[in-house]
Amino acid sequence: MNSVIASYGCNSRDNDIRYESSSGGIFSVLAEYYLKNGGVVYGTAMSEDCKEAVYRRVDQIADLSCLRGSKYLQSKIGDTFRQVLDDLQCGVQVMFSGCPCQINGLKLFLGKEYENLFCMDIICHGVPSPELWKRYAEYFETKNHAVLKKVNFRSKKHSWNDFGLMHDSDMKQWFSPNKENPYMQMFLKNYVLRPSCYECGSKSYRTADISIGDFWGVENVLPELNDYKGTSLVLIRSEKGANIFEGIKGQIIYASCEYEQAVKRNSAEYQSAVRPVQRDDFFIDMRKLSFARLERKYLGSPIKRKVKKIAKRIIGVMNSQTLFDSM
Repeated sequence: MNSVIASYGCNSRDNDIRYESSSGGIFSVLAEYYLKNGGVVYGTAMSEDCKEAVYRRVDQIADLSCLRGSKYLQSKIGDTFRQVLDDLQCGVQVMFSGCPCQINGLKLFLGKEYENLFCMDIICHGVPSPELWKRYAEYFETKNHAVLKKVNFRSKKHSWNDFGLMHDSDMKQWFSPNKENPYMQMFLKNYVLRPSCYECGSKSYRTADISIGDFWGVENVLPELNDYKGTSLVLIRSEKGANIFEGIKGQIIYASCEYEQAVKRNSAEYQSAVRPVQRDDFFIDMRKLSFARLERKYLGSPIKRKVKKIAKRIIGVMNSQTLFDSM
């Protein structure tokens, strides 16, 4: 069950929604469609202390903002599946969003198909340990003498791909590019994923109606959609998904493309993360080393990383200049 009926690049027509979203804002458009029609939406939000990700049920558009944006850590399901079942049995229209394995788990729990259930999954790189996130959040607070108030794993404050934190009562903001943030680098280097993520069965068996993700490479495939504000990749996987997509077309700017083009730069759609040889050692060290020492051991010192980045940038400029001079 992994067929794709159609593939699209999409952007919300609402620039405020796009700014608050990780890519093109398609999750918010789908969620608002359900809420405006009397339905409810289940998705992941950060806890009040920003130390964990938890599932929330939202039935008002005003409360939807907490579900926007990517959360790069494992979310707590709790009794969410039971709540979904109760809603479905009461005839409520339900939109459930999550990782492919969470969608598959919900379907197994329910035991049968419900016409009033719409499932949307994400193209998932893998799920990081919530323990590492808690360690990082506490490290940040201690280092900066601050209390976290808000987290944005994909802030658009300065570019499409920054890591942003807000802290203390004046909501002071702190940002770092994802390529420099130690937590995000540990995640992207696959050190901290669940064992099942390295052999993900949900890559070949997906039961969602629609899958969404970042449309990496959109500038080459659908350049008319690329304005450097982030574009959503949408994969329609069922007739229900196709019908719902028809219902939101008035709220989005979209263009279709071939599946192979759509996922060319997003291999997480069909390929599991590679397990690093240091993965087991990393988890041992995570529990006994300070976060600062863990960072130095697996990523190198922050100063050396900055020097290396500056050197690469200078070499890149020099190479470009050499090429220009030789023309």
